[in-house]
Amino acid sequence: MTEVRRIVTFSWSLLNLVNIELFEEYSPRPSVEKRERMKYLFLIFFMNLLPRYAGRSLSRDGNYPKAFEGIRNEIAGYYDVAKAIIDLAVYGKAQNRSYERLAVFADTIGPRLSGSANLDAAIKYMYNALQKDGLENVHLEPVKVPHWERGEEFAMMLEPRNHSIAILGLGSSVATPPEGITAEVIVVSSFDELHRRAQEAKGKIVVYNQPFISYGETVRYRSLGAVEAAKVGAVASLIRSVASFSIDSPHTGWQNYQSGVPQIPTACISVEDAEMMSRMSFRGTKIIVYLKMGAKTYPDSTSFNTVAEIVGSKYPEQIVLVSGHLDSWDVGQGAMDDGGGAFISWEALSLVKDLGLRPKRTLRLVLWTGEEQGGIGAEQYYQLHKENISNFDIVMESDEGTFKPSGLAFTGNAKARDIIKEIMALLLPINITEVYDTADGTDINFWMRDGVPGASLRDDLSKYFWFHHSQGDTMTVQDPNQMNLCAAVWTVVSYIIADMEEMLPR
Repeated sequence: MTEVRRIVTFSWSLLNLVNIELFEEYSPRPSVEKRERMKYLFLIFFMNLLPRYAGRSLSRDGNYPKAFEGIRNEIAGYYDVAKAIIDLAVYGKAQNRSYERLAVFADTIGPRLSGSANLDAAIKYMYNALQKDGLENVHLEPVKVPHWERGEEFAMMLEPRNHSIAILGLGSSVATPPEGITAEVIVVSSFDELHRRAQEAKGKIVVYNQPFISYGETVRYRSLGAVEAAKVGAVASLIRSVASFSIDSPHTGWQNYQSGVPQIPTACISVEDAEMMSRMSFRGTKIIVYLKMGAKTYPDSTSFNTVAEIVGSKYPEQIVLVSGHLDSWDVGQGAMDDGGGAFISWEALSLVKDLGLRPKRTLRLVLWTGEEQGGIGAEQYYQLHKENISNFDIVMESDEGTFKPSGLAFTGNAKARDIIKEIMALLLPINITEVYDTADGTDINFWMRDGVPGASLRDDLSKYFWFHHSQGDTMTVQDPNQMNLCAAVWTVVSYIIADMEEMLPR
């Protein structure tokens, strides 16, 4: 008798026993003793089942997946395909293609803020480009996104000397009054210090000179700086840019007001100006700043997630998703954040198509909109498609630059991780084989929270926050050779997962 038949027979016997317990006395509710016996019977059932099948997923024909040794052999069989992808992307006729495509796009369109005409133009551009590339099911899925514009911005130190302060208003900031704000400055290095000095902050402009520890930890000053300053009666806040290095370059980003807390104007300033005012304040020097901001918030605009596919040959309803976001901030060119991630994701489909490959599952490209405002486009996509969540094999996002890659960050169970390690071993010819813990990506977190395996590109981030959300995010940051390597990694991983006989276990 096969394993499946044994389980079915055992289950049927158990159900009969439970049926007798429930209905032998026509009682509407079993006695406590009977309920305890029922629990015991179900416990026996699951103890019998789980040791042999824990972590496994049923395949389409009702058989259980092959043993891991068989999976390892299956992956090893992709050696030639992986080599062909690497050769085409890194050394062949597709060499530098993702970089060159991105350069034309970034130079032509420029920055792409949510709700802007530039983002509309970018989406139209990509829709036409993906169709011209011969990809399948190219279409747009509408999304309502925030529409904020910074308008005129100006800041000047008036005391102890005249000094022009470089600023970038933070997303969703309100404007100053038309005449601007002139106020004394209080400099703090943390929220704790602000709260200790709350009485001093009333009627002043709070300047945060928080040290950069990591983006994840330090970004809360950008997100919550205006709210915390408003709670103690400040009239505006200026936040030291969340950056690991600066050449007098402010870095923008989204910030969040809270209901019940006054909304005050807020902007980022350069590391240099924040540190200078901190030194002045430490010496007891009085600092007065004039601030004028013309920011406006408009009703939400219609935007689009941009989608293209290579339809699967055997299981077209099952999806391997590769992605990056098309929107950016309104400074620089959005080449690094996230032009690179979007274009290596497009390149993954192009390389598969150029090699004449068609995976068993559908390889789907999604270029998200509204990511910079908190993953607006991705959340709507999730809400529209989550009813088919069991068909999503893996979700992949590249949104931390396309510098020299070192491997893949992965979120999933231990068996799925072992499979990813075997796939990454095929990238040994370009020495990019590491598998790191915990994939990261605003746009794929919705899926990963529901148990779908996720992956993000891991690359050299040592300079990423030099340029992040600043005028420095231009094509000059990008390196064609590094983008070639990123595209090779992205394509090998996504294609093999899409072509394997079994979906990743979860």
